[in-house]
Amino acid sequence: MTSRDDTARERFSDYYALPTAPWDIGRPQHAFVAAGDRIGGRILDCGCGSGDLAIWLAARGHAVTGVDFLAAPLAAARDKARRAGVEATFLEMDALAVGEIPARFDAVTDSGLFHSFDDAARARYVAALRRLLEPGARVFILSMSPAEPGEQGPRRVSEEEIRAAFADGFTVESIEPARFEVVPGIAGAEFSPGGAHALFTTLRRV
Repeated sequence: MTSRDDTARERFSDYYALPTAPWDIGRPQHAFVAAGDRIGGRILDCGCGSGDLAIWLAARGHAVTGVDFLAAPLAAARDKARRAGVEATFLEMDALAVGEIPARFDAVTDSGLFHSFDDAARARYVAALRRLLEPGARVFILSMSPAEPGEQGPRRVSEEEIRAAFADGFTVESIEPARFEVVPGIAGAEFSPGGAHALFTTLRRV
């Protein structure tokens, strides 16, 4: 495990030690709900956290696997799924290693993971998705936009950066303005009213 992994693990563990992590709003982000009819088949939810998006997708009849590198939110996700009467698979693994998963997927969802990576990790993540996905599979990413003022929270990712990161092996189908809702009142996670400005990206593996 690299020092980057250790730092990320400590940072996200600290957030999950709070009564509620900033992004744990108890439901999927609106951008995914609005795109729900386009997200189907066998779905991999990268950075699934406590499972709200994965469980929502599974409740719609899809075969969903959620991955996260922390045990605590995965335990919460399994409990939520059990209480909801929904079947979903949750795996403890680094999203940078998803290229090693032997299963096939029709779609990948990423709600707030991509913008957490530094440049080197971002390249590793895209390479892992490239190995994992066959032509025609789609990737849906909600990430923080440069339109969000201030410097608190995750790094902002521009449309140009997204296009450059996925230039090899993917076609960008759309990049649209969106909002990333967070739990109010958490220090260091105060963003614009209505949710942090974000970009919702749809990509297709070629």
